[in-house]
Amino acid sequence: MSSATPSSATARLDRILADAKRDREMGYRDKALKMYPHVCGRCAREFSGKRLSELTVHHRDHNHDNNPQDGSNWELLCLFCHDNEHARYTDQQYFSEGSTSSPTIAKATHNPFAGLASLLKKD
Repeated sequence: MSSATPSSATARLDRILADAKRDREMGYRDKALKMYPHVCGRCAREFSGKRLSELTVHHRDHNHDNNPQDGSNWELLCLFCHDNEHARYTDQQYFSEGSTSSPTIAKATHNPFAGLASLLKKD
C-alpha cells in the first residue's frame, strides 16, 4: 500500500502536467525567438534585454497544440497586442453572423445638449 494520499497524488500529477506544459511552451517560444527578430508583429516595437519577456508567441490559428517546426503558425506579439488579438478573436466568435446570442444595440434616446442652443441665445 502506498503512503501517498489521493490529494497528494493529484497535486503531484497536476505539478507534472504543469511542468510538461511549461516545457512545451518554452520549447516553441525559444524556437520562435531564434527564428524571428525581436519585434512585435503588430505595433513593430523592438524588445531586448529584460523587456524580451514582454514578447509572446501568438498562434495564428489559435491552436496552441499546432506547433510546426518551421514556425509558420507563430508570430511574436507584445503583451498588449497579444491580448488585443485574443479579445478580437473572442469578439468575432461572439458577434458573428450565425451567433444567436448577439446583443441588440438600442439607439440612444436622450440628447444632453437639446436645450443648449436656447441657453446660448439668452442675453
